Amino acid sequence: MSASAMASGSGTWSAEAEVDESLLAATTDVDLLKRAWRNEKAAPEILQFEASLVLRIREQIKLIEETVEEFVDNGVDDLIVSLYQMDLDRSLFLLRAYFRIRLQKIEKYVIHISKTDLWNKLSEQEQKFTKRCIDIMEKHLNQSVLERLPYGYQSILKQSISSDEDDMG
Repeated sequence: MSASAMASGSGTWSAEAEVDESLLAATTDVDLLKRAWRNEKAAPEILQFEASLVLRIREQIKLIEETVEEFVDNGVDDLIVSLYQMDLDRSLFLLRAYFRIRLQKIEKYVIHISKTDLWNKLSEQEQKFTKRCIDIMEKHLNQSVLERLPYGYQSILKQSISSDEDDMG
């Protein structure tokens, strides 16, 4: 776009949007997963779970696994089999890395996530995991510390009996 077109405001916005849409359509699910993983890794708090993308990637992984098994059984060239296996390994690595970074954030900020709207950004399995983490942490703290404290201080969320609200929530 020329400088005069930019100055007059008559730029080709629709052409730029079409280019962006064509690039998005040309990206593969593996590229989208790589972007989601990088975004999750760079973001300070947990992002929305990419459920449809993860489902598509899992289906693709299953399909590639079946293809590799079929190629091995039919005696297809080892080079072709290794290329499919590398693609499979790359997809598995990215999916595991995406899950790993999300679980690390959940473990690190478990109470904050459970008490805020970040809870809605978790998948159903991640919500179950978060609940189990909180239960395990509460049980451990109760057994090792809190039951030895005076009555008013036996909560992981309240700092004293005088608090009406959760101090940690």
